[in-house]
Amino acid sequence: MDTTPESYLDLFPLDAIVYLTPDSENVLEDIDANKVYVLGGLVDESIHKKLTLQRAQEQDLQTARLPIREYMVKSTSSRNYHSETLAINQVFDVLSTYHMTRSWPVALKAGVSAGKGYVLPDAVK
Repeated sequence: MDTTPESYLDLFPLDAIVYLTPDSENVLEDIDANKVYVLGGLVDESIHKKLTLQRAQEQDLQTARLPIREYMVKSTSSRNYHSETLAINQVFDVLSTYHMTRSWPVALKAGVSAGKGYVLPDAVK
């Protein structure tokens, strides 16, 4: 991993950038080695709803969301509030696990904590 103070907008072609946001209508189905994935940095979903989606749209970037709804189900625990907003380290864990295993269920299990209110279907009893 490399870090730089430069903007991703200055480093990569716009058509190669995919901004990951839980508010996107587009589902990330696979990782493309020719794309650059931007992981957002906002964690307060109650104040900044759809801010990452809005930012990506303003920059005319492609967007995608992790396939949580496609591979996971809402848990029945009353303690959970069912959020698809993940911390950066959780998104990174999902993406790196998917890259290694090519399995969304395995990747999502690795990165989506039970506290988010989503579980794999086989975990529902």
